[in-house]
Amino acid sequence: MTAVLFDFSGTLFRIESTQAWLRAALDGAGVELAAPELARTTEALQRAGALPGGAPPARVPEELAEVWEVRDDSPALHRAAYTGLSRQVPLPRPDLYDALYERHMAPDAWSAYADAAEVLDALRGRGIAVGVVSNIGWDLRPVFRAHGLERYVDTYVLSYEHGIRKPDPRLFRVACAALGVEPGRTLMVGDDRRADGGAAALGCGVHFVDHLPVAERPAGLRPVLDLVP
Repeated sequence: MTAVLFDFSGTLFRIESTQAWLRAALDGAGVELAAPELARTTEALQRAGALPGGAPPARVPEELAEVWEVRDDSPALHRAAYTGLSRQVPLPRPDLYDALYERHMAPDAWSAYADAAEVLDALRGRGIAVGVVSNIGWDLRPVFRAHGLERYVDTYVLSYEHGIRKPDPRLFRVACAALGVEPGRTLMVGDDRRADGGAAALGCGVHFVDHLPVAERPAGLRPVLDLVP
């Protein structure tokens, strides 16, 4: 292997919990909720799947079904999909729906998995090119920069910048071309067997990790080093 492509959410980074997300947005807006209401609202937002990178929706409302399918094609569609889901849950003020959306893009809303820097640094030491390939509707580069991981990434290939979503092999082809590597000598690492598994159609190797809370996956990326001599 001469290159490794990584997914973002659930692979290198994990979003904060729904409760922490809600608390941060409320604090930023100067709004307080009593503990029972905070718990009910947290549970309702989680069921709605309103936190990008968090649990998927239990049910996508019919009026959001179309935008949900293409949410990663543009920033506007991404915002519309997720604020649409959060609006299924009553909040004290209408501006809080946008505040929640803005919060999920903040670098401190994300935590890198414990072994992410170690694995990326080891790949860099071996001369392995690294790309990030993500279905996403916003620029995740500031997250990598804030957590000190940007220096390990040679290219970012984001669905909203290309109008192509995984598992479409064309998105992986863009990444390989950007790195100047052959797909057959490239490994894709991700947590979504359908989306990330699309790299196999291009001839890439594929390795899956579990999308778990950071504390529950301290060394999930280390097997990558055994696959890339």
